[in-house]
Amino acid sequence: STGCERCAPLSLQNKSWKKLKTVVHWSPFVVSFKKRYPWVQLAGHAGPGNFKAGDYGKILKKYCEGEQQCLTYLMKDELRRFVPGYYGVVERDGECFNQMEDLLAEFDSPSIMDCKMGTRTYLEEELVKAREKPKLRRDMYEKMVAVDPNAPTPEEHAQQAVLKPRYMQWRETLSSTATLGFRIEGIKKADGTCNTSFKKTRDRQQVVQALEDFVDRSTQVLENYLEQLKELQLALQKSEFFRCHEVVGSSLLFVHDGSGRARVWMIDFGKTVRLPPPQTLDHRTPWQEGNREDGYLRGLDSLMDILSAMVGR
Repeated sequence: STGCERCAPLSLQNKSWKKLKTVVHWSPFVVSFKKRYPWVQLAGHAGPGNFKAGDYGKILKKYCEGEQQCLTYLMKDELRRFVPGYYGVVERDGECFNQMEDLLAEFDSPSIMDCKMGTRTYLEEELVKAREKPKLRRDMYEKMVAVDPNAPTPEEHAQQAVLKPRYMQWRETLSSTATLGFRIEGIKKADGTCNTSFKKTRDRQQVVQALEDFVDRSTQVLENYLEQLKELQLALQKSEFFRCHEVVGSSLLFVHDGSGRARVWMIDFGKTVRLPPPQTLDHRTPWQEGNREDGYLRGLDSLMDILSAMVGR
């Protein structure tokens, strides 16, 4: 099912009112899309058609059934205040989209950071599928060499290709995903500067430097973020959703502006998978293939520890 059946009632709405809303809200949003939604550009998933502007205060993300199921569940969960508001499936130009809250609507010239959480960013089933049909990938070899010419083995150099499982596991060792349980995907500051070159940001001091730059060394902003993360941690420990889902490839979106106000949201649930009952996760146990642990709370612990140390200086 594409979920597009859910869009049908929208076509029955008063057309003249819909046209007026389109004129008032849609046109200016299209014109200033990159400016209006800079966070979309950060995480590398802003390909053509993935996002569209919605009515005022909303954004449309290309329909993904898994994400739709997660967001629907989350609207009734302990984590509700830490995820974008979800407004169902809508159709635009013959395609279906999940309609969500625009998290930047209330901020003035915000600075934004995307942190990918967990000790791995691929699902166990992706690893299994890649092993079932082993295929040498030249594109992945080239990506590997571009980052570290010494990373491939002599055999891989000779083949000028690597297997996908090998690439997936190697990629995680480059960044702080492996060492700290999270990695910075991108930072966009209020002045318009954007940095997504964090693939080799691996150790704690490098992360501290990136965070200091992100908040312009504002202790107030750091304290506000730390308070948000403490509240999130409590909500995660109470959440039924979190207990019964493998949360992989999901990010924390950090947003603050010149007023010092700061918010954190969980975003990106396209790879989040419900566990077969009665299995649950603690999100801290080290991952071994088969246990499906994602290390999400290990990453959150690390992030909170770093922010605490920065505030305490």
